[in-house]
Amino acid sequence: MAPPDLPLFERDREQAVLSAVIGELRSGRPALVTVTGEPGLGQNELLRWAAGQARARGVHVLAARATSAEHELRYGVVAQLLAPEARDIATRLFVAPQRPGGLPGLNHLLTACHDRPTLLVVQDVQWLDPASLRWLEALARRLPRAPLALLTSTTGTAIDRPEWSVGTPLTGLASTIELALPPLTTSGVSAAVRTVCGVPGDTDFTDALAQATRGVPAVVHEVLLRFTRTGCAPRAEHVEHLRALTAEVVGDHAAQALSELRDPVAVDVLRALAVCGDLLDFPLVCTLAGLHPVPEARLRATLMASGLLTPRDGSPPGHDAVVRARILEEMPAADRADLYARAARLAQRVAVADQGIAELLLRARPVGAPWAVATLRRGFAAALRSGRRDRATAYLARALDEPLRSEERARVELQLASVQMVTAPTAAERRLHGLIRSTGTGTGLRSQAVDLCLLGGDTRAARLAQPTGPGTLGDPAPCDADVPAPRRGSGTGSPPGRRARAVAGDATAPRGGNTSDPSHRDGSDEHPERTTTADNDATVSERDELATVGDRHELATVSERHELIALLRVARFLRHEETCPGVPPAPALPEHSHSPAVAGVRAWEHAMAGVHLEASRRLARAAFAPDPGGRPPLVTPRLFACRALFLTDDGDEAEAHLATLLNEAHRQRAAIAIAHVLAVRADLHLRHGRPDAAARDLAAAEAELPPARLHPLFVPYWASLNLVADLQNGRPDRAREIAARPVPSLSEECATSAYLLFARGVLARSEDDPQRARAYFRACGRWLLHYGCVNPAVLPWRSLAAEAAHALGDDAEALRLTREEVRLAARWGTRSALGRAELGLAVVIRENRTEHFRAAVATLSESPARTDYTRAVLELASAESAEAERRTALALTSRRASTAGGVAPGPLPGFSQALPAPAGVPPGRGAAPHPRPPAGWPALSPAEHETALLAASGLANREIATTLSVTTRAVELRLSGVYRKLRIRGREELRALRYGPEGG
Repeated sequence: MAPPDLPLFERDREQAVLSAVIGELRSGRPALVTVTGEPGLGQNELLRWAAGQARARGVHVLAARATSAEHELRYGVVAQLLAPEARDIATRLFVAPQRPGGLPGLNHLLTACHDRPTLLVVQDVQWLDPASLRWLEALARRLPRAPLALLTSTTGTAIDRPEWSVGTPLTGLASTIELALPPLTTSGVSAAVRTVCGVPGDTDFTDALAQATRGVPAVVHEVLLRFTRTGCAPRAEHVEHLRALTAEVVGDHAAQALSELRDPVAVDVLRALAVCGDLLDFPLVCTLAGLHPVPEARLRATLMASGLLTPRDGSPPGHDAVVRARILEEMPAADRADLYARAARLAQRVAVADQGIAELLLRARPVGAPWAVATLRRGFAAALRSGRRDRATAYLARALDEPLRSEERARVELQLASVQMVTAPTAAERRLHGLIRSTGTGTGLRSQAVDLCLLGGDTRAARLAQPTGPGTLGDPAPCDADVPAPRRGSGTGSPPGRRARAVAGDATAPRGGNTSDPSHRDGSDEHPERTTTADNDATVSERDELATVGDRHELATVSERHELIALLRVARFLRHEETCPGVPPAPALPEHSHSPAVAGVRAWEHAMAGVHLEASRRLARAAFAPDPGGRPPLVTPRLFACRALFLTDDGDEAEAHLATLLNEAHRQRAAIAIAHVLAVRADLHLRHGRPDAAARDLAAAEAELPPARLHPLFVPYWASLNLVADLQNGRPDRAREIAARPVPSLSEECATSAYLLFARGVLARSEDDPQRARAYFRACGRWLLHYGCVNPAVLPWRSLAAEAAHALGDDAEALRLTREEVRLAARWGTRSALGRAELGLAVVIRENRTEHFRAAVATLSESPARTDYTRAVLELASAESAEAERRTALALTSRRASTAGGVAPGPLPGFSQALPAPAGVPPGRGAAPHPRPPAGWPALSPAEHETALLAASGLANREIATTLSVTTRAVELRLSGVYRKLRIRGREELRALRYGPEGG
């Protein structure tokens, strides 16, 4: 209740009414005044103030207070009122036998009131004992005949509501007044802050105090007293501390009210309300509390009188969380868990929403019913849909406390780990390692656990999955050695030795970075025309081989083994640990397997080695076929299959598969899979010249998987994507910030480091720093060769390093690197890789440069490399301008527009070479130097610069729109901006600025 020294803020109206009542009482006019409101609003303080005013005016005052402890004490309040009149009244009231209609002491009081006006003050009439209630009601009926006023206070609805409080005919001619106290307004709270703290409070501080305390004066006063003891000023920076103090005060008030509640039935109902008051209505809550003879209306009145229940909907008051916590803290833990379990059963029977039942089950003991796990899993899905990952993981963790079959338990563990990979990766790894080591894990779950670990950056999990004994993943013996041989007459088969050979590993580059200069090695002696046994030998299939097993368990075992080998190969690519002591080399992929996972990883390994283009394309597509044994598909091998399709110039097909993967990940609510799919799609967008779409995908990926949660193995890859996207979107400052950002030490041990080195080289190239650019590109090449990647389609580091070397005057190195890239690109066989290589050669070579540029334009015109094609056209136009032969460039552009049907495909190859920047870029390497750029040239945006160069080369607006894949209107707007910034009148002046006074 309110402390005695609580100032009566914003109670002027009530004080004026009580002063008037006291004045009329001195004139012999009786009155009945009831002051109501929630606990803490100052009812009793107002009554004490009125009693003081009455005494000061010579009015006789008799006061009493009802309490819950004396609710059953007969005439307890009457004894307090009459004690000043007769000292022995208490003894006579408590000892004398109760007679029907007896009202002891009432006539004596009425007789004494005729001689002097009397004010009776009774606090907390909600706790009146029945005898005192009848006595006061009888007094109210006799008021018109005596100069006496009855002033009472109550909180909410009394247990037995006094009839005088509503102005019934019982009161006759006496004035009946009910004063309902409101909470303090913001102005009142501000005045309280100024009074208690001594200084005015900040607006934010005052608003936070009013909101947290709901304007209850008792809570406001006590919170401010505790706050001032800390020595803090009422400023905005202390708002969180203020809220913590408010929670403590509200909890103390609730604990005090609970201690005053003596009725055990009311206590049980109050606890049941604290558990499920928001889910069940009051009659069901009373049912949950158990059978009892107390009427529902009386229970509700008792709880409202205690201040622990409000009349709005039968739920605890506004401070729900704090009050409920204090109520439930008083219960033993076992009783509390049992109450939650009974509440969950009742809620399930009356069809409460799943999340409501799941909330009850979180704190309940195991109920041992199938519906509990199903409800928790549905609550998990609903929580993920609303973005509450912490709540979702809590639901699944609670489901594991229920009795489950081993396979169902493993599935719940896997589902839980997929979310914890983002919220608690260490716990997720421990959980997944347990699944991987378990022998009773269901079909496909071990592979899915390893797959999830790889998405989280844990490469150790792939080795944990190795079985023991000969013929295992870590054993150099053939991985299929334990598969029974085909039955006689069942078809042809391969010898065990042939079956065990690995094709992808034979076609890759030599491992181990023992060559200081990566430009002297291509990592493979194979020729494009060579093929592997896996590509040509179709006589044995895994379906035929497994059909001979005759046992579904063995079929699943072989399929799982193939998947785990594929995942181990992925782990080897992510982190090359085979040079570490005690780490056995990763086994080769099974030569004959219909596992989609094996197909996806094999496609990537072919692409890394830069050999067998058609086989890589075919295997990448096979990675998305259904598994013959019905096993669930894995995410990581399919992501690598999509990346292989990037390199085979099948970007549109890869984008469709990525959309399928993204939809699947969204259905499963696997945030980490969503993030990785979005990152790979951002890579695709960059390769296709869509940096704005790449930036959107990267932002969405970081929303699913915050950078702080990203495993160090993937930090370089994501950083490189962000760096290049910012650079291509015209944000070089952000790109420099990303390039300068330190990466974890573990990031320097993984294959993705090559991507960040390449991106830093691209940034240095855009800043016209060939020395630094060459260093980065050479380092990128060393790292790629260390991991067996020689395909220039992955990252064209050779040609860019050659351009940097050419700018530094090292033409010999430049020619050697570009010719090597041309040879490797020709071996791989895609038009984009070959066209980029030819473009790089044309940039650095001195003889027949124009012919080399024509060859690059012709090759790139049939590839999806749109940006590289645009650059090749510009370089060709620049070279032809020196020879006054621009018609070839125009003819080639028109031919491309006609063959492409008005659609110009294409991207940057693995962050491909950006167009020359508007300023600060050296003149065409080996070509005649361009004139000094005009004054407004640096002000052009990248899009305007690109359009201006094409227009200056003689292309019409429609041809420029086709080349850049934009509308003709967009070209017109860009050229208008160019003319305005350069202060010229049209295309002829633009050509004069671009090519000099001769016009080419």
